[in-house]
Amino acid sequence: MNRRDLFKTAAAAAALPVAAAQTPPAAWKPSVFDDHQNRTVVAVIDLIIPDTDTPGAKAALVNRHMDLALRDGDVSLREQFLQGLSALDGHAIQTHGHPFATCSRERQVAMLTARQDTPFFRLAKAMTSRLYYATQPGFRELNKGGRVPSKLGCQHGSHA
Repeated sequence: MNRRDLFKTAAAAAALPVAAAQTPPAAWKPSVFDDHQNRTVVAVIDLIIPDTDTPGAKAALVNRHMDLALRDGDVSLREQFLQGLSALDGHAIQTHGHPFATCSRERQVAMLTARQDTPFFRLAKAMTSRLYYATQPGFRELNKGGRVPSKLGCQHGSHA
């Protein structure tokens, strides 16, 4: 992939609607993903931003926000994502005998590592991070240790 294609993919991911601003209802059903695709997406996002001392992408329900973003976003981006997801799953089945979501974490990491330069993985990574940091857990992660000031602007008393 050349730089121009990389920028197009990054720009397309950045242009996705920020669906993470609202928490989807508890009785959520995917509108773009089928159940199998959703399980695969959950496995992928959990590897991209795992739980640490703060909740990761899986706990932040990034898969739900991604489904909404792909539903409401650019059709070609949706198709690119779904084709890449299908290719990843096809590779897992061909290589390991079962779908990506049911492979061991070690095998999942190896498969994603081998695909880190593909348009699908770059798109999945960009979408995961963008949507994650638009959620409450993502914001808390960004604000660890008070990194985000409680007040913006000058703090001098004479300027307040």
